Amino acid sequence: MNSTSTRNASAPRIGLVGSGFLAKGIIRAADAAGYRVGPVLTRRPLDSSFGFPLDVAVTNHAGYLIEHSDLIVECSGDPIHATEVVDQAMKAGLPVVTMNSEFHVTTGSWFADKGIITEGEGDQPGCLAALRLEALAMGFEPLVYGNVKGFLNHHPSRSDMEYYSQKQGTSLSQTTSFTDGTKLQIEQALVANAFGADIYRTGLLGPVADSIEDGSNSLAGVADMHGRPISDYIILPGSGAVFITARHDQFHRPYLSYMKMGDGPFYTLTKNYHLCHLEVIKTVHNVIQHGANGVLLNNTATPRIGVTAIAKREMGVDHIVERGIGSFEFRGEAIEIASAPDHVPIGLLAGARIRRKVRPGHYLTLDDVELADTFATDLWFRILDQAKVKAA
Repeated sequence: MNSTSTRNASAPRIGLVGSGFLAKGIIRAADAAGYRVGPVLTRRPLDSSFGFPLDVAVTNHAGYLIEHSDLIVECSGDPIHATEVVDQAMKAGLPVVTMNSEFHVTTGSWFADKGIITEGEGDQPGCLAALRLEALAMGFEPLVYGNVKGFLNHHPSRSDMEYYSQKQGTSLSQTTSFTDGTKLQIEQALVANAFGADIYRTGLLGPVADSIEDGSNSLAGVADMHGRPISDYIILPGSGAVFITARHDQFHRPYLSYMKMGDGPFYTLTKNYHLCHLEVIKTVHNVIQHGANGVLLNNTATPRIGVTAIAKREMGVDHIVERGIGSFEFRGEAIEIASAPDHVPIGLLAGARIRRKVRPGHYLTLDDVELADTFATDLWFRILDQAKVKAA
């Protein structure tokens, strides 16, 4: 193990799970904020070239990470691996800040009431959570929790994904999950669960828009008709943002009009950037300073929305799935758990065996696959049972 930074000998120790692109940025940002950084838990050989911006301890053992950390930042992007490490960290009483919405919509609900766990600001769900706090503080009543997608391709080619993966410095699986919409669906499922919003339909609406205002007002009309807030997205080529479209008291209408917010009845608040590795430090600060009051959002103990797996290509009996999220075999869509309790969460597909032939476009059910025997799989079924008990 490499020696850890000793720059701030009495500062809280921030341990990381994951050693990829995002982890490198968080290491630099946490160090600049005055924290001691490391250990970093990795599954790569310890003699790998990690390219970290400063000297930190690197370990393959979760126990070492937990023993030498005061707070854990989980940014592996792997829901099955994250489940195992988060379980150990929370049993040890450590607070956990994540940049891993994949984990939250898969098994995060099991941990929501068992200690301090929160998704961090910086990725889209965390940015929406922070924007929501601002909106509520100003008296707005949210109708739409929205994400802006600049492009979407449900079936990207491997060559294109390899090209953009290398260009952007992100992994092939991450690049693919961003492009085919799986990451977006996961994020909006987390947002729906966190804030008690609905999804209007499986896979969300996702209208193509000429501007954020046009698209957000269209979704607000749907939410108004539906009678409850919704979590959704718009497609606006070349753009990226999060937004909340909301109502406000009629008294403020002339003020909001004067302040260039439009004539109502719907008003859109927008954040047009998300700086993952920099903004997550704000959540780390809040959790360290305020404990449970620093929690920004999580999937709640009783989720209503999951993310189901949809086949991209034909697969035969006994085919072994290498991965679900970010693969060329499956993509994910947000779905109501109560309407499809036998859906297969895309986050659990790694290592699964296909039990009967599936065709492109097929929504997987538990009869179609034999899931790998993992702790995450076990927890998913416990979450379902827990939700049934509370609904009874």
